[in-house]
Amino acid sequence: MAIQRRGNLLIPKLIQTEAENQAALARLDEIFDAKPGTPDGDEFELLVALIEAYERVAYPIDLPEPIEAIRFRIEQAELIAEDLIPFIGSTAKVSEILSDKRPLSIAMIRSLEIRAEVLLQQPGGKLSSADTSDYAKQDDPDILNDSEAEDA
Repeated sequence: MAIQRRGNLLIPKLIQTEAENQAALARLDEIFDAKPGTPDGDEFELLVALIEAYERVAYPIDLPEPIEAIRFRIEQAELIAEDLIPFIGSTAKVSEILSDKRPLSIAMIRSLEIRAEVLLQQPGGKLSSADTSDYAKQDDPDILNDSEAEDA
């Protein structure tokens, strides 16, 4: 079990296996209606933190592909491709971006207001948030800088 009790003291143990995670989830289900500030409420909060920590490592969620992130944003905001023209440029540029025939420039990424780490990743790659600021500073010939984006 992820938590042991000694009187009113809760002693947490990191969840390390799927069996431990399942046991913690079962216990969480048992005390789901616990009131905050009660011993069961405290156990509930601690279990949630332990389960989240385990699942963040055991079941990582990959970043979406950059174009899929843009399409999702368009759908969520109930936009159409032409609505991207002020952010990306001409209709042709929007079409090239959405068909993955043209890379996003840093200026486009900034204007789209989608997390940079999603848009800066290489196809099929992963980029941690710690790498994002350093990546944008690199001289990558496949990514246009701001002045090149204006000329393109």
